[in-house]
Amino acid sequence: MAFLLQLPSPLSTSRHHPLPVFTSLTKASLSHKITQTQNSIQLSKWVPNFQSKSLNFLLSGSLALALSFTGVGFAEGKVGVNKPELLPKEFASVIDVAGFLSDGQEKRLAQEIAALEKDTGFKLRVLAQNYPDTPGLAIKEFWKVDDRTIVFVADPTFGNILNFNVGATVDLDIPRSFWSRLAGKYGNIFYWKEKGEDASIESAVMAISACLREPVVANNCSEVK
Repeated sequence: MAFLLQLPSPLSTSRHHPLPVFTSLTKASLSHKITQTQNSIQLSKWVPNFQSKSLNFLLSGSLALALSFTGVGFAEGKVGVNKPELLPKEFASVIDVAGFLSDGQEKRLAQEIAALEKDTGFKLRVLAQNYPDTPGLAIKEFWKVDDRTIVFVADPTFGNILNFNVGATVDLDIPRSFWSRLAGKYGNIFYWKEKGEDASIESAVMAISACLREPVVANNCSEVK
């Protein structure tokens, strides 16, 4: 993001009445404002970086997709976890290594995801985990993650249970603000503590499905259903 810093015009002084003291104060004030602006810019960059590291920690390594959101960003993980033994023997679009979902819930979500993929071509994949108990990097090859894939990691480790890694093609159709609003509505700690992790996961999947089925227009996915 580009920032435009507008500086005031230089103070004009009279040849006969110079104002060295006033000019000095102006420069000091200007320097202070510049410092404040720089600090603000640095803070704005730090916030998504922190969120990025949170999600990255959950997956224990980058899936090398375009974007990821904890409602947003993706940096490289500091601790790599690769546990293919936690993956099921056969393909599954929903993997619950944390025990948040019942067998019936997993089946319903898998059916919804299959129908979504058939109708839209987008691949939604759900991983429920409690870090560090996660398949980690092994999930990329298992799911054949690509630009049309949304990896939804449900993990309460960092408070908000909803984390998303979004492929580049998905990002072209879905506003980035949607993921933040979705995480804010169904992923906040008050919601899943009261209703359960399973309710957050199911609500998020249905909201994503509804969003991806909307026509791609200027205000698509403006509401989290």
